[in-house]
Amino acid sequence: MISLLANRNYARLFAAQVVALLGTGLLTVGLGLLAYDLAGARAGVVLGTAYTIKMVAYVGLSPLAQAWAQRLPRKAVLIGADALRGGVALCLPFVSDLWQVYVLIFVLQAASATFTPAYQAVLPDILPEERDYTRALSLSRMAYDLENLLSPALAGLLLAVLSYHWLFVGTFAGFVVSTLLVALSAIPALGRAAAARPFRERLSRGLRIYLATPRLRGLLSLNLAAAAVGAFVLVNTVVLVRAGLGGGETDLAIAMAAFGAGSMAAALVLPRLLDHLSDRRVMMAGARGLAAVALGAGAVLWLDGLPGWIVFLLTWSIFGFLYSSVLTPSGRLLRRSAHAEDRPAVFAAQFALSHACWLGTYPLAGWAGEALGMGPALMLLAAVAGLGLIAAARLWPANLPDAPEHTHPDLPDDHPHLRAHGGRRHAHPFVIDDEHHVWPTHG
Repeated sequence: MISLLANRNYARLFAAQVVALLGTGLLTVGLGLLAYDLAGARAGVVLGTAYTIKMVAYVGLSPLAQAWAQRLPRKAVLIGADALRGGVALCLPFVSDLWQVYVLIFVLQAASATFTPAYQAVLPDILPEERDYTRALSLSRMAYDLENLLSPALAGLLLAVLSYHWLFVGTFAGFVVSTLLVALSAIPALGRAAAARPFRERLSRGLRIYLATPRLRGLLSLNLAAAAVGAFVLVNTVVLVRAGLGGGETDLAIAMAAFGAGSMAAALVLPRLLDHLSDRRVMMAGARGLAAVALGAGAVLWLDGLPGWIVFLLTWSIFGFLYSSVLTPSGRLLRRSAHAEDRPAVFAAQFALSHACWLGTYPLAGWAGEALGMGPALMLLAAVAGLGLIAAARLWPANLPDAPEHTHPDLPDDHPHLRAHGGRRHAHPFVIDDEHHVWPTHG
């Protein structure tokens, strides 16, 4: 995977992602301290509201942002979004009321809802070979997991000598460096056809392609399975460690590090595994394992209480491994399911729909943990993961061909597409586009 960094454009974009993630990690710590400063014991309510705003911005604004941005140069969009995020971070030390926090968080997440899908859609053009792109996906997954480990440690070092307001300055610095690295990168332009479409079509095109493609409908169901168990881990680990096991803040960090270490282990293994196995087989196996382990762990919690510390950490690392096995290959499916000019719209649809899964599972995990207890809550979320798994198996059949034979009764005999493929009935790698409105085996 490290050999990918010989590609200067990819190396700069990857470095931009890493420093932006570190800045975001500092922001998360600083935001928690700012919320406590402004609201005291109600800080949890403030953070819950802020994270809800984040998810609403992700779900609602990502398709709008990509539709608007398709007529602009991609590099300018990335630079503008990064600059806006840096500006918001620089404003946070000066807020004096909660409404200001909410407004700034909404603007920040709106910029992220623009930047992240656009960045993800650039990578397949920078790395056209599927083998290289697969390894880039694993590196991105590792970057997220390393950020979860390094950002709290870096924040702790800074807080030892500075006030928490300086964490926002660190966030600003991260976005500035990210902006400069993006500016130094050569980013291929989108085709003119995408920009020429009316706004309404640009807005709906990604979602239409996504929902008309069987493998992507299966991906959405697998996103739900991963979000169900992932939400339990992210929402309830603090309760299990602090209240259940009597651990401290360091123990909480170790528990989350175990989850991250499992995810990183999967990211290291997956490139070689995907050289020999299909995406569907790997992702479905990960989802089956995730639902089964969650169901078993929930039953143990319900009947016998919390296991020992070592078993707990091992379980969380297994969750991380299976979670990453489901999510890491998703970029390969998106890349394969759209032409280059449609990829930003499809990546934006994935960004919005996957976060819609989290928007539902986050509150479910919190409510169920408090109302039902941790064991039944984990079993309930395992059941949600199982429903996602069943839906994925039905929506994305194992024998679905990538190049199905199909006909074009709606095209004239002299249409360029018919001439290019040798007649009205033909087969080729199939994606939803202007000539193909439905999947041949689905309508």
